[in-house]
Amino acid sequence: MSETKIVIIGGSAAGAKAAAKARRLDQKAAITIIQREPDLSMASCGYPYYVGGVFNDRNMLLATPTGVVRDPGFFQKTKNIKAITETEAVSIDRKEKIITCRSLPSGEELQVSYDKLILCTGAGSALPPLPGIELDGISTLLSMSDTDYLREVKDTKEVTSAVVVGGGLIGVEACEALAGSSMDVTLVEMAPQILAHLEPQFAGLAANHMKSKGVKVLTGTSIKGFVGEGSKLAGVKLADDTIIYCGLAVVATGVRPNIALAKDAGLEIGELGGIVVDEFMTTSDADIYAAGDCVEVKHLITGKSTLAPMGDLANLQGRVAGENVVLGNSVQFPGTVHTAICKIFDFAAGATGLTETAAKKSGLTNIETVVNASPDKPGFMGAKLLISKIVIDKESERIIGYQCVGNGDVSRQLATAAMAIQGKMQLSQLTCADLPYAPPYSLAIDHFIASAHIVENKMKGRLKTITAAEVKAKVDNNEKVVFIDGRGPDEYEVLRLGIGEKYIPVGALRGQLDQLPADKNAEIICFCKISLRGYETALVLEENGWTNVKVMEGGIMAWPYAREQ
Repeated sequence: MSETKIVIIGGSAAGAKAAAKARRLDQKAAITIIQREPDLSMASCGYPYYVGGVFNDRNMLLATPTGVVRDPGFFQKTKNIKAITETEAVSIDRKEKIITCRSLPSGEELQVSYDKLILCTGAGSALPPLPGIELDGISTLLSMSDTDYLREVKDTKEVTSAVVVGGGLIGVEACEALAGSSMDVTLVEMAPQILAHLEPQFAGLAANHMKSKGVKVLTGTSIKGFVGEGSKLAGVKLADDTIIYCGLAVVATGVRPNIALAKDAGLEIGELGGIVVDEFMTTSDADIYAAGDCVEVKHLITGKSTLAPMGDLANLQGRVAGENVVLGNSVQFPGTVHTAICKIFDFAAGATGLTETAAKKSGLTNIETVVNASPDKPGFMGAKLLISKIVIDKESERIIGYQCVGNGDVSRQLATAAMAIQGKMQLSQLTCADLPYAPPYSLAIDHFIASAHIVENKMKGRLKTITAAEVKAKVDNNEKVVFIDGRGPDEYEVLRLGIGEKYIPVGALRGQLDQLPADKNAEIICFCKISLRGYETALVLEENGWTNVKVMEGGIMAWPYAREQ
């Protein structure tokens, strides 16, 4: 019996993982990787941090944990895998099981036969067809060559102003990478907010942090084109004809699955533009698998197909495909809950599952949410702030979404929530979850568990809340509302909203009830720094007969709008 011929097209995250897994399960198979780029197994999510100078050894983007560069020689010697780089797969003959390839340096064609094929063709930049897009000085941040170029621009310090077009994960990370040098950086985003995977409130908090670090953030702003001097970029023209003069533009307007090869081969393509695969990562051809950014996968909450171009998922899908081409369809990739996190200077922003907005769009309208602002650990251990929002499906009482931003350990909160969502945990399980506790790492009641407690109080009618957006609307509409800030005097002098609030410390409230409206039905909204004392204030007022009392979720620290101080 001849050895099985396994071919992987694409040698980045999914492809390299698929090849390695297949080899570990079959030492005799003939495994070949065909890679268009000159490099293999690139840590693409690390590109912004190399550009930003977090580390300076380029090889770290290509190396194993022990520091060995994963080049064709490494794959051949260590894994007995043949890796052909700088070679493009041109076509697939599914009947004859032959791939026609072309060497990019020489133009020479070669043919590679397969028994099993895995497509890991990734995704490419969704570059807008704008005037001047071809000018020198315009780049994406999706490849090693992009990374090398941007690192060179940053290191030479010849460019003093840069514009990043697109406020998604890559765009935000590019801003940090460039702002760490001597450049003035402007982020231009067409949508009303940056980071579309977040609710507007949380995106606003992230944008505010970027501004505090010197990045100019323009949302709701589209660009008309790029302006040049000769062949070089000179500026970015906005829709209103304003020009932001710059020597560098990073276009981060999203990615699209690279499906041309699969489509030409007659494989099924989904409505979202990705290759259709089942839970085994099998395409519409039983001998062809696909994994990574080029595929559509199942959303575990909605059950619908989704695009999820994330490096961790590419690795997981590649592992599944690599095992199944060897052992048959024995393992599954169940789907995604869209977990994502982004570092923004010394701030982090992440989400998992569905936002409130996405849940409602998906038809899940019977939900409850709450915003929680609280520290990640005790004050005596250097506490940092976390602001989160939990989404609960009221019918099943399952957690279906969670967002978290702040200077604290956002990643741990998000990881806990992601596992709870995938485990279909109910609220009653979250409120008493046994999580690791010690003062250097957590409060006795962890921030995530506290979020569950707050939303439980809300669902049981013990707590009436109002969001920051709803408060802002009342202020803008000049509605007749009494706002009470229940903090201490020192705090009030340093920071306040300035929305016409009454300052009554919660400890003094019982002695100052005569300052409040005689009408017990008057609307009163209470808050403090994080609204814990706002909750205590509301309880005192309700005990004394006021019936229309609400607590502003998250307090001052979750307020994404302008403040008095």
